[in-house]
Amino acid sequence: MGMIMVKCPQTGRVIPTGIRSDRETFLRSVVFYGNTHCPVCRANHSWFAREAWVEEPVVRPREIFGDAPLC
Repeated sequence: MGMIMVKCPQTGRVIPTGIRSDRETFLRSVVFYGNTHCPVCRANHSWFAREAWVEEPVVRPREIFGDAPLC
């Protein structure tokens, strides 16, 4: 699962929408319209799904296997 992200139109910075989804489900979803409060510029931004993407967390081998040596 990842977070649906958009760009703040005022600053260009990436902001989270507060909506969680996996990439495949998001890409298959119907076109929708969202509204997100921006923590950067403190305004509300309206956006369409085509302007958004899913940012999924990166899993590192150490997080999966701990400190065990990788062979």
